[in-house]
Amino acid sequence: MKRLIACLFLVFTLPAYAAFDVAQLMNDLAKHKGGKAKFVEKRTISLLDKPVISTGEMSYTAPDRLEKRTLTPKPELLTLDKDLLSIEREGQKLSINLSNQPEALAFIDSIRGTLTGNRAALEKNYGLYLSGNSDKWVLTLMPSEQKIAALVVRIIVTGSKSQIRSIEYLQADGDRSLMTIEAIETK
Repeated sequence: MKRLIACLFLVFTLPAYAAFDVAQLMNDLAKHKGGKAKFVEKRTISLLDKPVISTGEMSYTAPDRLEKRTLTPKPELLTLDKDLLSIEREGQKLSINLSNQPEALAFIDSIRGTLTGNRAALEKNYGLYLSGNSDKWVLTLMPSEQKIAALVVRIIVTGSKSQIRSIEYLQADGDRSLMTIEAIETK
């Protein structure tokens, strides 16, 4: 009986610690208003003998501007501004309005929704599965729509607090991409 009373005393007198969950992660991510980062992306494509490694820099400005500047192996600039995706490569520029491309928009929203901590945008097309704690978390996005699942099996995002550290895409055709991200501190 004394042991039970001691346990109850501890339960009621210790401060309550909230469990780390998707709501807390989205709240942490929503606080991050942007910044710059270096990236290394390793793409494994079934048609190629070895992975393609790309490096470069990214910048994000909340809520909906993302720029990915690939430096190696070939320069390329990819800009997402709201629903307009622009790609510049070898002197050519292509712009695509994603509002007319629902599957592509769902893919983009996986990135944008994670960066902005927009749970509703993510849950529109994905089931969200979180493991870990605030200091080291893993968020797995599983497509909930058949048209998206025909393209992407899963997306795994890792991070710490409000910082995304890596994004891995496993495509339905077996190709995969792993991008590691390192924040660039601005002064």
